[in-house]
Amino acid sequence: MRSPILALVLAVATTPAARAEPASTLAGLWQALGSCSQSVGGPAGSAGSEVTVLLSIRRDGSLQGQPRITHAKLTGDDAAQKEFLAGVLGGIARCFPLSITDGLGGAVAGRPLRLRVMNRARERGA
Repeated sequence: MRSPILALVLAVATTPAARAEPASTLAGLWQALGSCSQSVGGPAGSAGSEVTVLLSIRRDGSLQGQPRITHAKLTGDDAAQKEFLAGVLGGIARCFPLSITDGLGGAVAGRPLRLRVMNRARERGA
């Protein structure tokens, strides 16, 4: 099954003001991607689920090609798994195109990025 899923786990606090300016550094790029996955938690039945995806972006911040899932560990029943994946896709869909500077775009264009998202509800005590 080929599914366009992007994901990321970051411990970065992103404020709307921080996202007003285009990302000009790798740290800014990861922060922008992290803001996309912050709301992804998934249903309680999918606690412990995780997905890792390989993707690349173009110079203008748009997605290049179709992302490739390189790892998936899905827990829970089929409905919980589908809800988790839908949450990941929804979070990522809001991200692209990324707002990046020309300099950062030139540096990362076409390079592989490996992103991961996890439902850590179990770790939060849920």
